[in-house]
Amino acid sequence: MNAHTLKDPLHGVTLEMQINSLVAKYGWAELAKRININCFKSDPSVKSSLKFLRRTPWARAEVEALYLASLTGKTAPHIASAAKAAPPAAEDPWGNWRGGKPA
Repeated sequence: MNAHTLKDPLHGVTLEMQINSLVAKYGWAELAKRININCFKSDPSVKSSLKFLRRTPWARAEVEALYLASLTGKTAPHIASAAKAAPPAAEDPWGNWRGGKPA
């Protein structure tokens, strides 16, 4: 066997298999929260998702990353960094603003 196929965890796994697995694990609503694309939000289906993901390399990369993370039980790196990017409410200077009146 080729060394490349042994190292590639996506070898033999189709995009359709990845989507079906992610939908079974998370459902469409949670999948739309994790990957912000319209084909998961409005009237989601495997067919429409495949059509969009095959034409959009960045979205396909996100689906593949989430699929790989779901196999290992870890959070995908781009998802983890997005969660860390939002500052906690205590550090947000506008977090305690109450419409002009002091708290």
